[in-house]
Amino acid sequence: MSATRAVYETPVLIAGAGPVGLTAALELTRRGIGCRIIDPLLEPPRYAKAVGVQPRTLEIFEGMGVLRRILDAGTRMNGQIVYVNGQQVARMELPVPADVPFGFFCIPQYETEHVLREELALRGVTVERGSRLTGFDHDAHGVSATVSCDRGDQTVRAGYLIGADGAHSVVRRTLGLTFEGAAFEEQYMLGDVEVDWSMPAGYGIRSMHQTDGTTDDLLVCIPLPGRGRYRMSMLVPDELRGDQVAGDGVAHGFSGDRTPELHHIQAVIDRLSPERVVARNLRWSSVFRISHRIVDRYSLPAGSSRVFVAGDAAHIHPPTGAQGMNTGIQDAHNLAWKLSLAVSGVAAPGLLDSYDAERRPIGEEVVGRTVRSAREGIGADSADPDFVVRREAQLLIDYAGSPIVSPAAATTSGPAAGERAPDVRGLTRAVVTGSFRLFSLLTAREHTLLLYAGATAGRDEVAGFESIAAAAVEAAHGLLDVYLVAAGPAEVATTVLPLITDEDGDFAHTYRTSNSSAYLVRPDGYLAYVQHEGAPDVDGVRAALRLTFR
Repeated sequence: MSATRAVYETPVLIAGAGPVGLTAALELTRRGIGCRIIDPLLEPPRYAKAVGVQPRTLEIFEGMGVLRRILDAGTRMNGQIVYVNGQQVARMELPVPADVPFGFFCIPQYETEHVLREELALRGVTVERGSRLTGFDHDAHGVSATVSCDRGDQTVRAGYLIGADGAHSVVRRTLGLTFEGAAFEEQYMLGDVEVDWSMPAGYGIRSMHQTDGTTDDLLVCIPLPGRGRYRMSMLVPDELRGDQVAGDGVAHGFSGDRTPELHHIQAVIDRLSPERVVARNLRWSSVFRISHRIVDRYSLPAGSSRVFVAGDAAHIHPPTGAQGMNTGIQDAHNLAWKLSLAVSGVAAPGLLDSYDAERRPIGEEVVGRTVRSAREGIGADSADPDFVVRREAQLLIDYAGSPIVSPAAATTSGPAAGERAPDVRGLTRAVVTGSFRLFSLLTAREHTLLLYAGATAGRDEVAGFESIAAAAVEAAHGLLDVYLVAAGPAEVATTVLPLITDEDGDFAHTYRTSNSSAYLVRPDGYLAYVQHEGAPDVDGVRAALRLTFR
């Protein structure tokens, strides 16, 4: 092996084939980057573990090309009805803001994994089951990982390693990352059952018994696809309690030796259900513990990032508000497009360091918020329901201040650099007979430069946009799509750029613009650069791209 050029068996090795690892693998293969994905389990688990999918994650699934199959396998989530001591005390709706393309959704985790595995297999990658990462060494040029399977140990040389191996992560421990936090004293049990009752479809049911304001008994029912099917969680009876602390000291996850039976679940239903009902068809059950922890870093220190952690390997917390799996999927989504540029040799020197800079603050906020929500209730910290819904939907994530996001220009309106690029409806283009959404135009694979021409735009401004487009494509090594979005009356018919017409003015309204503007959208849908209401600025676009591309 050369000291300056390594030879890899695989560009990226991924440990863990849950939703996080599968997302990373799929996003890499969509960009033509080879990877191997390993998992110690011989068969995929059949637990409805994480069931809530947020609107932001559905946007990601749309970009990945798996949205239809995800929606086919799940059911809507409209809100939650809360009972205390047998009386309804609250009904929380989950209205979707008009500018958001998807609502809240429930799907068993094993179905999510099935869809992602199926799409990954279509791209020539299958999960290597029964293969466990037992250790690794890393240097400036790559990672040498030891993988154990039924054929013995093998050494895999990879350019990069992603630890998506869960709460008891080998990758995290081997890197020596801290995992500060604590465990909740309460233990819980889960069961996947069916009931025939009059509760409205699409609503979670939370029923509590309280004594002097303190909850001492609990039943939470989350809807699953099927007639009257729910994932029910409740406090565990004494006969099923146990220490359930792994060898790494992390008390988090399922117990393999204590399985609740239907009568255990029925006993809680008899005490707490809003109406008399009999549970049936127990598909699976388990006892589990909850901890709240987060690593000190998501990757190695600046300049030596070859190994990364994502999902439960980086952060664990209460399931309140269904934030865990969604946050992990977005970890992987954020990391994969950056890794693909690094493997391709076109990444700016600090690009991979931005993964920790962007995602760890998000993980820290989610851990803190879900702990508070578990104790006080979702939204107890805000009187603004729109804010709470958008936050729980993970639509308010903001990367302003990231080393790869251009400093936001002073503006009093419109989206700023670092924010999620809003979707837009009512766009049209030649040959397409109907209108379409902005998100359907974005590939979610490459960067996209949106250049907006207002109603008064003339040929000179269009020529300026064409110059910016050429410079931007060159700066991005060709890994950039450019569209000219024009107000209806704009004189842009002769442009050489792909032309999109803002037929209904929704783009101008949503982005709060009327004159020439530029928006650089990253593959993950966040704005890396905004030039709002001003002359076309080729230097600004180039500088923004140099933060990502060498």
